Amino acid sequence: MPALSRIAAAVTGLVPRTLFGRTAAALLAGFSLFQLAALAVVWFSVIEPLAKRSAEDLAARIVLAAQTWVELPPETREDYEVELALRHNLELGAVRASLVESEAPSFFGDRLEPVLAQRIGQAIEIKRGPDPAWSWVEFRSAGNLLRIGFLKERYQLQAPLVVAGILLLGALLTAAMALLMVRRTAVRLKRLALSAAEVGQGRQPAMMPETGAEEWQQLTRAFNRMAAEVRDLLENRTTLLAGISHDLRTPLTRLRLALSMLADGQGGADAKQVQRMEADLAEIDRLIGAMLAFARALQTEAPKALELPALLAGLAQATSEPTRVRVSAADACTVVAGELALRRIVGNLLENALRYGEGRPVELELACGEREVAVRVLDHGPGIPAAEREAVFRPFYRLEQSRSKDSGGSGLGLAIAKQLADAHGWRIELAEREGGGLAASLIVPR
Repeated sequence: MPALSRIAAAVTGLVPRTLFGRTAAALLAGFSLFQLAALAVVWFSVIEPLAKRSAEDLAARIVLAAQTWVELPPETREDYEVELALRHNLELGAVRASLVESEAPSFFGDRLEPVLAQRIGQAIEIKRGPDPAWSWVEFRSAGNLLRIGFLKERYQLQAPLVVAGILLLGALLTAAMALLMVRRTAVRLKRLALSAAEVGQGRQPAMMPETGAEEWQQLTRAFNRMAAEVRDLLENRTTLLAGISHDLRTPLTRLRLALSMLADGQGGADAKQVQRMEADLAEIDRLIGAMLAFARALQTEAPKALELPALLAGLAQATSEPTRVRVSAADACTVVAGELALRRIVGNLLENALRYGEGRPVELELACGEREVAVRVLDHGPGIPAAEREAVFRPFYRLEQSRSKDSGGSGLGLAIAKQLADAHGWRIELAEREGGGLAASLIVPR
């Protein structure tokens, strides 16, 4: 069983991962098996019988020519040899010594030797002479050592090479056309996958061309319709959030006015109760402000070139406690991105670090690579357990030990940052900082 498992794992590792690779491998394997089967059928039904027939015909001519030469008077043999050479491309004559060098094994020679040996009753070996275009056989007849030569290109069968070439050419042309069609399909599927990823990030991709086969037209038409519907849903969501948040501001303002009148003694209300109501209103106002900022950031924003060191320095100064933020971004680093979303995400990460960093300095670092840029916010707080690092991105999620209502957090900061990052194709990574604390990183592809 372990051996079977290893074999199965090895076979699985050889299977290509892409659709093009798998389809190409399947097509090539199918074409190879088909060509082998076709070659076997042609070989045993056509080539092999033709080769045997050709060898038998040549053996019969050699034996007949030798018998005729032996029976002729000596004075007429020379004329007969000339006639054989001119009309049948056979060289015949009596010799005293045998040729030493043998011909290399060949498809035709391996079939001629046994047939000729059977007809003559002697062991036959095809020999090589001074002219590489000719092959020779030698045997004894009527006390003479006869040597008969034949021209290779006239008698040897060329069908095996021709058939193999035709089959190979057909296989290559068929495989090339099939792979071209599969390649076109794989490219269109890859484009469809990239467009689907853009839809998932909240962006509107370019409309897919509704061309090609009927099935492709139906698929691309359905995808384009889905992308438009998703875009409309996102726009409606953003408009709804902004509208609700904006409309709530008016009654809140009236409530504040009424509370201020009560606090002045005009309504006879308890001062502590008024303060609690004012705190609740402030909390509602903070939530509305967060939702408004989120709705604005989700709106389509044209990316532009941003000089990150200056931008990060400005964000550090705009925090609630700028003296606690240390910026490490001396080198020039430019990235093309949406400025509003970038400011919102880094600002949220900075405020979280200041709020939960236990009053110690917060470090804002910039790592500018060739493929991506990493903005890291490092604090010395209690950190976030590994099991909670996915959950903290959910709206209104709180860590009981380190976060409370009294600390001022709304529970939306990381959720908003995560959704903004996903909408722009960025990543937010949370990790434990060496020496204690949390390292929050925003990764922006260049």
